[in-house]
Amino acid sequence: VMYATNGVGLAAPQVGINKRLMVYNEHGDPKKWMSEVIMINPRIVEFSEASDVEEEGCLSFPDMGGDVERSKWIKVEAQNLKGKKIKKKFRGWEARIFQHEYDHLDGKVYIDRLTEDGRKEIQPKLDELIDTFGEGGAL
Repeated sequence: VMYATNGVGLAAPQVGINKRLMVYNEHGDPKKWMSEVIMINPRIVEFSEASDVEEEGCLSFPDMGGDVERSKWIKVEAQNLKGKKIKKKFRGWEARIFQHEYDHLDGKVYIDRLTEDGRKEIQPKLDELIDTFGEGGAL
């Protein structure tokens, strides 16, 4: 799903799996599959005070995008596929990807974090989705 939709990350809840698991590949290239990072039960233990704003999109909301403010760097603790505890510091693009996927694990999506202008820009598309699928988004 991630590569088929030109994505760089995917969290288990996005595909109906109620687990705290995520995978991402900062290159978004299936040929660079060795760059995939898989994390189980991740948690952010420290955020930078500095932040930046960049455009994000999401596989859960196709053909939409908007500016989101995120920490420039984060420190993370998680487990790998073998259950080994890992600690990492992510910066820049990789920090942004991690934070985006991590939000899915906490029931948040990028539209919850859009800047005010970003939200105004995509609100008509969100209204269309509500008209089509209802307030709760049920199919």
